[in-house]
Amino acid sequence: MNKYFAACVLLSLSILINITAQTGQPNGKYVLVIHGGAGAVDATLPDSIKNFYYSSLEEALKIGEKILKENGTSLDAVEHVIRYLEDNPYFNAGKGAVLTSAGEAELDASIMDGKDLSCGAVSNVKTVKNPISLARKVMEKTPHVMLTSEGAEKFAAEINLELVEKDYFITPRVKNNYEKGIKRLIEEKKGTVGVVALDKKGNLAAGTSTGGMMLKMPGRVGDSPIIGAGTYADNRACAVSCTGRGEQYIKHAVAFNVSALMLYKNLPLAEAVNEIFTERLNPNDGGLIAVDKDGNYVMHYNTQSMFRGVVTSGGVFETKIWE
Repeated sequence: MNKYFAACVLLSLSILINITAQTGQPNGKYVLVIHGGAGAVDATLPDSIKNFYYSSLEEALKIGEKILKENGTSLDAVEHVIRYLEDNPYFNAGKGAVLTSAGEAELDASIMDGKDLSCGAVSNVKTVKNPISLARKVMEKTPHVMLTSEGAEKFAAEINLELVEKDYFITPRVKNNYEKGIKRLIEEKKGTVGVVALDKKGNLAAGTSTGGMMLKMPGRVGDSPIIGAGTYADNRACAVSCTGRGEQYIKHAVAFNVSALMLYKNLPLAEAVNEIFTERLNPNDGGLIAVDKDGNYVMHYNTQSMFRGVVTSGGVFETKIWE
């Protein structure tokens, strides 16, 4: 009996040490990385559209930088930056989301806190103005990880999140492309949005939000709201947000496996990401952004382009699409 008791104590200590190891190590450093989708965007886009994208990415970085610089949490930075991108009609998240084959916008989002692996997600919501905020409320106010469809919208109403009419999300450009039956937007690329962040206290967070695929089947769910597929954060390793062919990211649990390669194979972040893209994903599957516990970051893609940007406490501030 004494040996059994001792074994239980050792197991409890082991679990406690593992949980404690996820607490961030404060070093005053912050990093925020964003993406606005990966795909086949031609560099011959009109300058007016290019400039709008660049200015939108820059504004998103400034929102996150202000929060992190003023000792805000990585979780707050992720949520508020994604809210801005959801409200921006040039991205496929929130207002301006692409439409299903039935002509409706069905929105997905997820968020995760690397400190304790808390996470929340929503899928197939049609009237919630900012799905990322609802995902966070699922994480903080319910015992669940994901709510979907009517159940998610009922919860949003109960906690007084802003609701809108379904037509709010449908912009003239999206409606025009839907009516023409165009599956790939040519004049402007609209992509899933995502953010990963490391705050000054050493805590990581990640979030992703999307309208999914143009002309998708009603009810289709991609990787964005699935923890471990499109979003993952663990203070012991990294925070990841993905964009691309959702079914591929689900099959290969891409976001989680980047973290797992770091923890179980002791790979640096860049090597872990490279292994995922060379060993598991196919060319043109998409991209991802990630930041590790030490502030190293990656913006990797195997498509023609990926809208992306990064800001760090070390003075880096840049946005890119093709370079």
